[in-house]
Parts: sequence; C-alpha cells; structure tokens
Amino acid sequence: MVCSALKNKFPEIKTEIVPITTKGDKILDKPLTQIGGKGIFITEIEQALRQKRIDIAVHSAKDLPVDIPEDLAVSAVLKRGDPRDAMVTRTGENIRDEKSFTVGTGSVRRKMFIRKMYPQVSVSDIRGNVDTRIKKLLDGNYDALILAAAGLERLGIKNDNISVLTLDIEKCLPAPCQGIIAIESRKNDSAVCGYLSSINDTDTFSVFETERYILKLTGGNCDLPLGAYGHISENKIFLTLSDKAETAVKGFAPVEERYRLAERLVKEL
Repeated sequence: MVCSALKNKFPEIKTEIVPITTKGDKILDKPLTQIGGKGIFITEIEQALRQKRIDIAVHSAKDLPVDIPEDLAVSAVLKRGDPRDAMVTRTGENIRDEKSFTVGTGSVRRKMFIRKMYPQVSVSDIRGNVDTRIKKLLDGNYDALILAAAGLERLGIKNDNISVLTLDIEKCLPAPCQGIIAIESRKNDSAVCGYLSSINDTDTFSVFETERYILKLTGGNCDLPLGAYGHISENKIFLTLSDKAETAVKGFAPVEERYRLAERLVKEL
C-alpha cells in the first residue's frame, strides 16, 4: 500500500520491500506483556533504518511505543482503514455466552470488552499471525477470535470456513491508532521526508497524533486496557475514550485544540 501510494505520486520511483522478522514475530509462546510490550515489533526495523539498510519503515501504528527515538520520526500515515475489532468464528457457529465457548485474543483491552459483552465466555491468550490464528480456530483450539478488521481486509482473507462479525465501536472501543499504517524515517533524510509528506493523510495524522498523546497521558502500553477512537469532521475532532471497558467519555473540539481535548477527557476517565 505504501509503495503504491509513492508510485502514484512519483511514477519514476523504484521501491524494494525488505522483510524483517522482529522479536515479536519470533516469540509466540508468551503474552506480549511478558516479553517487552509494543517495542518488540519495531526494534529490529528501526535498527535497519539507522543502518540505512532501509529508507522507510512501515508499521501498524498501534504497535508503536509512545516514545520514538530522537533521530527517527513518523513522517506520514496512510488514510485510516477500518478501526473496529472483528469476531471470527467457524462458519455456521454462533457466539454462545457460556464457559465452554473459548475466545482467543492476546489483548487485555479486547479481553475486558468481550467479557463485558459475554460475561460467561472463556478467554484464552493467542499469538501468531492471522493465518496461524485462523488455523488454530479451524482446528478447534478456539471457538472464536478477536482480530483487527483492517488487518483482515488488507490481507484479503477469504475462507468459506469462517464468518466475520465486525463489532460496533460503541460496544468494543478500538485500541489507539488501530487501522492506521505509520511510516517512519530518519529525521535528517530530507529527501525521503519530502516524498513521505506528499502521501501523508492529514486528517488521519491529526487523529494519530491525538490518540498517541492519549496513550502518553495514560502511560499506555500493552498491559493497559485503553480504548480510544477519534475522527475528524468539518475541522472538528471527535474523541471517545474508555478505561477497563467502563463507560466511555466523549467530547469534541476544533482540530487545533485536540491536545487540550485529550487532556480533559483523560482527566474524566
């Protein structure tokens, strides 16, 4: 998606995708909170950026730690995809609110929201990429999975053996920056930063900054069940926050006052 965006603006540009396996991709038998939180998905990629083995790093924005190294910067984001979570089940099977029904997720936030919606279900940790998780579902290890709707859509997951139910934002508030693709570069690389600024979606970037500021204010990491979602309409930003899947707080303000709005809502949590 990033390569396509660049080529649409600069047809002459040549791109090469460099796959990098991170610590988070390798250690699949422990919850994220036990192996280092969000940074485990980006450290090796940022090292490659510093060593100039790559020119830009492409991340799922919700995997980014609150603090970015001083020599690096998120220079652009693509237009936000679907921010919602999705419940994936085997085709023909309905969600049952009972202990024998097991939902797989590694997210503390998703666990709390699912237990709020379905108090009796069993919730169990799961790691691995989307294909691996779906295989575990089809093998009967889980009765349902909670995954990011944007991830399923971008991967083009099509399988007649699964059903996907997208969860309403009001019932299951997404993680901050869910559905956003962030593009990181070296701060002093003005040429690359120039390319990236041309593909940056400004509304999404404002929401990205605001939701990350909320994370910073709350000391957010993988072990915090924080939900946050913002969208922009007519130069106003509308924010919804929740903590521990409790009643959400909401507000809106002009986009230029987004940080003050975030501060006020965090105090209300």
